[in-house]
Amino acid sequence: MAERRTDSTDAERGAWMAAAQAGDRDAYESLLLALLPVLRAFVGRRGVDASAVEDVVQEILLLIHRARHTWQPGRPFDPWMWAIAANATIDALRRQTRERARIDRGRELPDEASGDASDPERAFLARQLSPPLRDALDKLPQAQREAVQLLYVEGLSVAVAAERAGVTASALKVRAHRGSRALRAALGGDAP
Repeated sequence: MAERRTDSTDAERGAWMAAAQAGDRDAYESLLLALLPVLRAFVGRRGVDASAVEDVVQEILLLIHRARHTWQPGRPFDPWMWAIAANATIDALRRQTRERARIDRGRELPDEASGDASDPERAFLARQLSPPLRDALDKLPQAQREAVQLLYVEGLSVAVAAERAGVTASALKVRAHRGSRALRAALGGDAP
């Protein structure tokens, strides 16, 4: 195979995408190879951890692949691509920030946990929640308590929390909503 250029212009990238949309695999390969260094530089400059840059670039390439039918030939390619890249990078930075905050919260916790040290969940809650909130949470049905803990205490996304709980995202949202309403009622807030 001949060596391919990785530096390209918007017009060239647009031509490759148009050809790829028409079924030209070589043009699509040329496009993706040209995008790799551009996207790596873009993601790296945005503050994504060096260890995650390649993952984010691969995510962007997958998003471009899935959305390739939405690009319109004759329109500039780069603004379409940069919108996808920017959104994926922002999502990665949000994940990175949440993960760092979780790690930092773990570092700030005192060594001695009040509560039963044999139950890590109760020990974590004992350190993080006020006694009235902890008591009200303990009185919730198990499914609601789990949903509230996963979403509001641990700060997991709905998708991750639902997977961990072994339920659909919709079911988890319902459980969390009911649990938060019950907590507000128990703490003297809005009635359910």
